[in-house]
Amino acid sequence: MTVKLINYTPEPEKTVAAAAYTCHLRKCAEIDKMSGEKIRKIIRATRNSGHHSVMEHASFTFAVDEISRACTHQLVRHRMASFSQQSQRYVNLSEPDYVLPETIEKNSKTKKFFESAMKDLWDVYNKLTENNIPDEDARYVLPNAAKTSIVITMNARELYHFFSLRCCLKAQWEIRDMANKMLSLVKRVAPVLFEDAGPRCKQLGYCPESESCGLMPTKKDVLKIK
Repeated sequence: MTVKLINYTPEPEKTVAAAAYTCHLRKCAEIDKMSGEKIRKIIRATRNSGHHSVMEHASFTFAVDEISRACTHQLVRHRMASFSQQSQRYVNLSEPDYVLPETIEKNSKTKKFFESAMKDLWDVYNKLTENNIPDEDARYVLPNAAKTSIVITMNARELYHFFSLRCCLKAQWEIRDMANKMLSLVKRVAPVLFEDAGPRCKQLGYCPESESCGLMPTKKDVLKIK
């Protein structure tokens, strides 16, 4: 897949810091008078205190290509975000184009089964369109593996939540890969804002799942609960 950060709030860290500082002033904070050190201090203080609503004033827009419909079905469950996805009603998909999971690809037998099924599905798709079936109806035979493109906009607070779930090693591999690429991109433009972003265990100091992947101990292990 390819993930690009195509737009974001100008000076996102200044914006978030100004919003946070305003909560303690008689008038809105003057953003241009805030030093870099003051901005970093405010962001860290508000994040540590749980005052996360101020992070909603900074938003980030990504363009993602070459991911599967299976991945975007998971992605759109994050409802505090905006999505614009390639339409299978208006885009003819006559050429087979799909994501092949590594677990299937590394086994020659299962890879053959998978690729044969993909060929059959696209053959049916093309036969339907050749017989004047509209693309919007022919698409019903296309698989979750079909590649797609999507534009995503999330504010910083929702991105924190998204990363906490989808950067986890227990998240499905494709959306985890996408989340890690997104996190790497936002850290380049807002390093302080996202310095603690990542799987939930990074913030908690323990794994909140019933069974840990091994990266962190579970809460039960930390508290020595029997």
